[in-house]
Amino acid sequence: MKNRLLKWGTFLAIALIGVISLARVSMPPNKIDVKQVAPKKSLVKKSQPTYRPYRDPATLRKPYDWRRSSEVRAYPKIKRIENDLTIRVSLKGNRVYILRNNERIYTMLASGGLFKKSKSLTPLGTFKIQGGRGDAFYNPNLNEGANNWTSWDEQNVYLFHSVPTKNNGKYNLTQARKLGKEPASHGCIRLSVADSLWLKDNIPTGTKVIIKNE
Repeated sequence: MKNRLLKWGTFLAIALIGVISLARVSMPPNKIDVKQVAPKKSLVKKSQPTYRPYRDPATLRKPYDWRRSSEVRAYPKIKRIENDLTIRVSLKGNRVYILRNNERIYTMLASGGLFKKSKSLTPLGTFKIQGGRGDAFYNPNLNEGANNWTSWDEQNVYLFHSVPTKNNGKYNLTQARKLGKEPASHGCIRLSVADSLWLKDNIPTGTKVIIKNE
C-alpha cells in the first residue's frame, strides 16, 4: 500500500511539473518597451557673412578704441615717394587696408557711406590721394565736422578723416562708437583719430585708392 501511494505521488508531481512547463512555453513573451530616441540634431551656428578681403590681424586692438591706432603695433614706415602703395577700402567690411606691392601692411577700422537702396553714399572705383589736407573742417549744412582730413577726390568733397565732431568741436560719441562696425558717413571714409592723423601726415599724394563694397 505504501509503495502504491509513493508511485501515485511521484506520478502526480511529474504531471504537475509538465503542466507548469507547458503553460510557460505557451505564454507569449513579454514585450520589451524600447523607446526609440531620435538622434539629436547638431546645432551648427551659422557664421555671419564677411565682406572683408583680408582677415583681421592678431594685432588689431581689442577692444577697439576710436581715439587710438587700430593695431597695437607701430605704423609702417612710409617713404615720401612710394609708387607701390595702395589704399584699399572695404565699405561693407568697415575696413581700410594699407597695401605695399599688393601685400597688406596695416589694417584700419573704418566707416564709409551709409547704404541707401543697397547703394553706398561713398562712390566706388579707383581714385588717388590729392594734395588737399587739413587739421579740421566743419560743414554747417550737415552740422558736422572732423579732424585730420585727406582728400581722395579732385573737388575735395570725399575725404579720409577722423570720427565726426559736433558744432562745438567735440567728438560725436554716438557716431564714434560705430567705427569699424557699420557704415555711417555721408560719403567720406571715417577713421580713428590716430589713424586719420597718421594717414594725413604719411601717405604720399598720388597714392592709389581702391574703393569696393567688399
